[in-house]
Amino acid sequence: MTMKFRRHNRHAQTTHFAATLILAALTPFHCCAESTADQWQWGATVYLWFPSLAGDTSFPTNGGGPSIDVTAETLLDNLNFAFMGAFEGRKEPWALATDVIYLDLGNSKNATRDFGIGQIGLPASVTADLNLDIKGWVWTLVGGYEALRQKNFTMDVLAGARMLDLEEDLHWTFNGDISSLPIPVRTGAGHAKATQLDAIVGLKGRAIFGTERSWYIPYYVDVGTGDSDLTWQGMVGLGYTFDSVEIAGVWRYLDYDLGNGPIESISFNGPALGITLRF
Repeated sequence: MTMKFRRHNRHAQTTHFAATLILAALTPFHCCAESTADQWQWGATVYLWFPSLAGDTSFPTNGGGPSIDVTAETLLDNLNFAFMGAFEGRKEPWALATDVIYLDLGNSKNATRDFGIGQIGLPASVTADLNLDIKGWVWTLVGGYEALRQKNFTMDVLAGARMLDLEEDLHWTFNGDISSLPIPVRTGAGHAKATQLDAIVGLKGRAIFGTERSWYIPYYVDVGTGDSDLTWQGMVGLGYTFDSVEIAGVWRYLDYDLGNGPIESISFNGPALGITLRF
């Protein structure tokens, strides 16, 4: 038996969108315009990201039978635990940065009909109790070179790698009369895991505005491949600088097309808020 999440965004559009979109860096990949060129400048960031999720996953189980399709967005609305942080250093025109995310998402629904069994229609009496849990790390490491610096605009080119380590667990119990369905067991569980390492390239920077040049619009975009067929990420938002502290709110999107495997695709999409200390 396999279990599969239906994906709600189109991969054909993703590649074109990632190649043309200029989005935002949260704060991990930038340095202020007043940095001293011959000294290393450092920045430490903590932030919270509140993403929604979509994706396709096949859960292999014992017993055979048709696939069971569920909508990930319907089930996943609880963030159980998260750690998100970043660290960067810059000695113009060079920069190094790393970004680490740990997410634990999970939820359960009882007596739901938000699922399907292959192409078979469900009898009106059949519901399911579903419990989905997703845990994963996303680690990005990049080097950058300042390609453009103007009074109110900066741009760096980036190259590096991103690792995704993801585990998904699904538990289900079917309720009602399932005698007419080709389901070998009423209760079961499935597990899927993927570890992907991809090379990435991208752009990041900021547009500065305001009478005191304290406000800025950060942007960031990257695209890559390797173990994944395609991965890309983008962010855009608004930030404010005062003394050695910066606060930024962004909208962040991270997408993976993993190809054939237990986890076929995954995407995270939502707002994030971060604070950075410069020293």
